[in-house]
Amino acid sequence: MEINYQSNFKLNKTEKKFLRKQIKARHTLLRHEGIEAVSYGTQSLVVANGGLGNGVSRKQLLLVLEKCGIVEALLMPPNKPYSFVRYKTTEESRNAYASLNGKEIVDDLGQKVILYLNFVEKAQWKELGLQALPPGLTVVEEIVSSEDEKMLLEIINWTEDIDNQNFQKSLKHRQVKHFGYEFHYENNNVDKDKPLPEGLPDICDSFLEKWLADGYIKHRPDQLTINQYEPGQGIPAHIDTHSAFEDEIVSLSLGSEVVMDFKHPDGITVQVMLPRRSLLVMTGESRYLWTHGITPRKFDTVQASEHYKSGIITSDIGDLTLRKRGIRTSFTFRKVRHTPCTCSYSLVCDSQRKETPPSFPESDKEASELEQEYVHRVYEEIAGHFSSTRHTPWPHIVAFLKALPDGSIVADIGCGNGKYLGINKELYMERRVAALQEIVRLLRPGGKALIYVWAMEQEHNNQKSKYLKGNRISQGEKEEIKSDKCTQRLLEPMSDMGSQNSASSVTSIDDIQEKESSSKKVTNSELPIHTNRTSFHSQDVLVPWHLKTKTSKDKPVEPFDSVGSHEPSPVFHRYYHVFRDGELEATCQTLSNVSILQSYYDQGNWCVILQKV
Repeated sequence: MEINYQSNFKLNKTEKKFLRKQIKARHTLLRHEGIEAVSYGTQSLVVANGGLGNGVSRKQLLLVLEKCGIVEALLMPPNKPYSFVRYKTTEESRNAYASLNGKEIVDDLGQKVILYLNFVEKAQWKELGLQALPPGLTVVEEIVSSEDEKMLLEIINWTEDIDNQNFQKSLKHRQVKHFGYEFHYENNNVDKDKPLPEGLPDICDSFLEKWLADGYIKHRPDQLTINQYEPGQGIPAHIDTHSAFEDEIVSLSLGSEVVMDFKHPDGITVQVMLPRRSLLVMTGESRYLWTHGITPRKFDTVQASEHYKSGIITSDIGDLTLRKRGIRTSFTFRKVRHTPCTCSYSLVCDSQRKETPPSFPESDKEASELEQEYVHRVYEEIAGHFSSTRHTPWPHIVAFLKALPDGSIVADIGCGNGKYLGINKELYMERRVAALQEIVRLLRPGGKALIYVWAMEQEHNNQKSKYLKGNRISQGEKEEIKSDKCTQRLLEPMSDMGSQNSASSVTSIDDIQEKESSSKKVTNSELPIHTNRTSFHSQDVLVPWHLKTKTSKDKPVEPFDSVGSHEPSPVFHRYYHVFRDGELEATCQTLSNVSILQSYYDQGNWCVILQKV
């Protein structure tokens, strides 16, 4: 249906609900993606909830769209819950707008999705530049025959007793068997002093001999891990420990294809298709520096072209669709290393990396310079993006504010964005930046302070914090999903820490300055760079922030052309001191005229409520 926004009072209840949803879709697209809808008819439409990120495939969406006219282009950005369609004429586009707005379809997962369409002048999408496979990575297609594949799959008995000579167990994400040595996933290593009673299955000998002869591997493997992945299962991004295995690591994919994610410490992500019966060979940089993992999902975003088999999944949004995963079994072969690793990547090599504690400023002047460079300057640069990721007040803080007497003066101190302004209309808010002593000085006798600090312990009482889980769904969105299960969530807010940086890289301030021309050396200090969405290993760290920049509205962009720079987004490093259990409370106890009323843990933060006496 096509709705006249000016005659809202004439709409029935159903139409008003639809209008609210459509307007919300417009606002969400503008806020999170910079996509601006227009109120007049054009050839182009943005289709909210009709995207690869919603489980809607190209073929499925085209069947719906082509009923309204001739589709000249359908652009489906990867992992996004929307798409762009351009019709041959504006009349056909108007027909789609009127016919499909509010239309319920069933996605490839069997879930109901409601489409919301809006007119746009231009489809703006920032594409990545041409990518190459990570150095040292090779994918060999049809490395085994279909007969060999069947024979290899039949030798695996997933029902045998766990006390069998070769270690087997069912992990949360998949079933796994180990031969030669058990692979320990907690440290991506093996116990070299505890080989399993039997070596690799005899059936593997002929394949390994051929791969050695063909030059795909240089060492004969003595460790094998067999994983079975059901659709929807995956494996976290990781680097196999350098000191554990020799250079090449090879993985044979059987039963089904899959897309594997490779990530560089700089934030570059390359998605690689591993076809059925193909061999993945990782050597050099791809083995030692890039993480590899499989995102748990039931569909992969793949090239729609019939001829495409292996290699990089490109950012050509005019040639992307969804493909359902099948049951995939991988045979991953490794050669256990018995000497220290001497690779060229010393910063991330456990054999070569020196475990030295962080060094700190030697004077007040150096400390001030470090704070200016890695706190004040960083937040000045990222303020807009940072604020856009802070929108939902935390329940414990809301309860604290609402419990204060009317007329209280509250100082909102720290790096917030004022999201607590207006929680209690009887409070007068002002911002301060001060240390604990200054906070106490500000309090009147009997006044209270609520202090939150980032916790070293991101796992508490066997529960991971939202930071470790990478939870991107706000409480408000959860409630919306519960109340309207037929409507798929339109957009996931951007991760507040930039989840691209997931490789196990340990570097220092000096290393940053070699990479970033915008940074200047301010001290002789060396601080480790924290890997986002992982546990802390040091109390004083630099935390990366991947700045999301907006495209200028004044820049002319042709319809459906890509926009924006091909350069990766800027990365800023923020200094943090994370507190251990009891540290904040002990610090507060050193203050005079203070009584600690409550101390607790809240979603990866240590928290204290204190009162001036």
